[in-house]
Amino acid sequence: MAPIALTIAGSDSGGGAGIQADLKTFSALGVYGASVITAITAQNTRDVTAVHPVPIDVVEAQIDAVLGDLDVKAIKIGMLGTPDLIRAVAARLHGFDGPIVLDPVMVAKSGATLLADEALEALRTHLLPLATVLTPNIPEAAKLLDQPEELTACGLQRQGQALFDMGPGAVLMKGGHGLGAVCTDWLISAAGAQALKADRITTKNTHGTGCTLSSAIAAGLARGKSLETAVHAAHGWLHQAILHADDLSVGHGHGPVHHFHGVWA
Repeated sequence: MAPIALTIAGSDSGGGAGIQADLKTFSALGVYGASVITAITAQNTRDVTAVHPVPIDVVEAQIDAVLGDLDVKAIKIGMLGTPDLIRAVAARLHGFDGPIVLDPVMVAKSGATLLADEALEALRTHLLPLATVLTPNIPEAAKLLDQPEELTACGLQRQGQALFDMGPGAVLMKGGHGLGAVCTDWLISAAGAQALKADRITTKNTHGTGCTLSSAIAAGLARGKSLETAVHAAHGWLHQAILHADDLSVGHGHGPVHHFHGVWA
């Protein structure tokens, strides 16, 4: 029996990020994916041209439908967009006792804003305490803390600890926006700080990396892995997905990573 994971996120019409990336990741990693769509976006590898939020009562109904029938083992949360939606999702998940991976989606790869500034406080207050692990990139961590972006190892660990102190079970500080030939993520938990390193890959095809990493962690947790094991496995798997991204040649902008690099011949 395949374990079930649920993604609560926005739809990417270009297929590289959001719900589409999450479901591809779940499938590639042997997990059955269910979905709750929070917004419909018109986007491709170059731009986001329209965003249509799904009515909150419809989002709530989707959550109730899935959790009322499916044996969901882990949840990944991505794009939510507004304070009211954040509060509604948090309220619906209070009875869920499995792991929750929170990816604080704020800006698309094209630069389009996906989270209103006024929603930051709702995210801090209502969702961070529910998260088993929070997975911000460097700009997202800075916005959540209302601080300048940090690029040094000490700065990333300090900001990760500050976010950890806000209530999540752990924080994975992603280093993709950092500098240097080696990309370093930092897993901050009650056990301390742990570095995850990988050679930085030269490619423009990194659309959906954040969605893909967080859903890969959720897939590992759904399969019963410990958080540390799930994070390490997802980190290595995403590195291969980026390494093979140029094989796809999708679109003319920032193309997606190759979710099925280990499946397609």
